Amino acid sequence: MISGRTAVITGGAQGIGLAIATMFAENGANIVIGDLDESKAKEAADALPSAAVGVRCNVTSADDVQALVDAAVASFGSIDIMVNNAGITRDATMRKMTEEQFDQVIDVHLKGCWNGTRIAAGVMRENGGGSIINLSSISAKVGFIGQSNYSAAKAGIVGLSKAAAKEVAHLGVRVNVIQPGLIKTAMTEAMPQKAWDQKMSEIPMQRAGDPREVASVALFYASDLSSYMTGTVSEVTGGRYM
Repeated sequence: MISGRTAVITGGAQGIGLAIATMFAENGANIVIGDLDESKAKEAADALPSAAVGVRCNVTSADDVQALVDAAVASFGSIDIMVNNAGITRDATMRKMTEEQFDQVIDVHLKGCWNGTRIAAGVMRENGGGSIINLSSISAKVGFIGQSNYSAAKAGIVGLSKAAAKEVAHLGVRVNVIQPGLIKTAMTEAMPQKAWDQKMSEIPMQRAGDPREVASVALFYASDLSSYMTGTVSEVTGGRYM
């Protein structure tokens, strides 16, 4: 499906990002993992079943993202797929949230996604096309208490992606969004049991998702199976908040 193509994944050393990198590698793609932790990025890349490199990248820095994309082109000759996945949480109610906590989440998610989208699109448009996949969240659709920063950033990613999709569609570059719900990762499994149970009660399929279930949608968007789709948002939530 994507054999021989080159995919860049930010925040790709763990969680959903690593699941996407792994599934892309299993389907024959060359992989570039960008992560704030360089050693983890390289370690993750070394474990993949296809050609892969790991690069330190702070997505809030345009220079870092440019260097990440440049590394893909230098290593494999192109960038065909860009997955903007890097993210953090700094949860607190508005009354307790600091300005720094708000800025950090907006910078990593929204500015980071903007950096990745515009820089990747700049290369893809010259090469005749490509697929950009941006990770939002169900939190963009339904605001959650204690996540005014996260919900705002993830909703912003949807608007950013739709605007970008309109700008580059005629150049063969597609931009789509995935909104995961409750997915089993180290971050979610660290939640208090009460919070986990509350979220589970909202899911018609009565289970949390697996990271590979998000990765399979990313694979669909990365491949020609979705060739006539751009500006779309796919919810991977088990029916939560439908």
